[in-house]
Amino acid sequence: MTDDWRQSRRKRAEVAAIAGLGYPLINALGQTLRWRVEGREHLDAVAASRRQPIMAFWHGRILPGTFYFRRRGIIVITSENFDGEWIARIIERFGYGTARGSTSRGGLKALLQLKRDMQAGKSAAFTVDGPRGPARVAQPGAIWLAKATGNPVLPFYAEASRHWTLKSWDQTQIPKPFSTVSLAIGEPIYIAADASDAQVEEGRLQLERSLQALEVRALEMLR
Repeated sequence: MTDDWRQSRRKRAEVAAIAGLGYPLINALGQTLRWRVEGREHLDAVAASRRQPIMAFWHGRILPGTFYFRRRGIIVITSENFDGEWIARIIERFGYGTARGSTSRGGLKALLQLKRDMQAGKSAAFTVDGPRGPARVAQPGAIWLAKATGNPVLPFYAEASRHWTLKSWDQTQIPKPFSTVSLAIGEPIYIAADASDAQVEEGRLQLERSLQALEVRALEMLR
């Protein structure tokens, strides 16, 4: 069924306008950022093992994550609603692919699409507390995909030295121009194909703990 917003000419125009303005603004901002990256060897190790990473991060750090990992053909789940549409259009211009769905609607369809994309050699990425939270509580999608594909979850956390914080559920962080962004990449998390429900839950909790530790490390990297 077509979403209600698609029936509105005004809403379709708004999507086009937001995407049309959003990409050049984010790209221009991203070009000014300086990066301090730690844990890159974990990403390289996954590539050397001929597996594809399932990048996992908090929704509130979507902007620096999008810019740093651009042009890699990574597939991302985006919602089928109004916000998901303009987000999809922007990230596609940064070289991402999209699987449409969310935890509340179309989630299984999107996860199955990601599974097919990963079998074709694509990497994937999850805002693991998205699309609506609760903030910093990992949903099981990335862990399920790791179990289904044999590819590891690779958590990362980004923090800007100077930034604006939006008053949104995820407290989205927007780096200020010419700020330094620390990017801490964690060790890969593997989930066995025959993992039990309890083991899947432990993997989800391990992902949360890793992201919490990476946040601490990213903040330390800016001192």
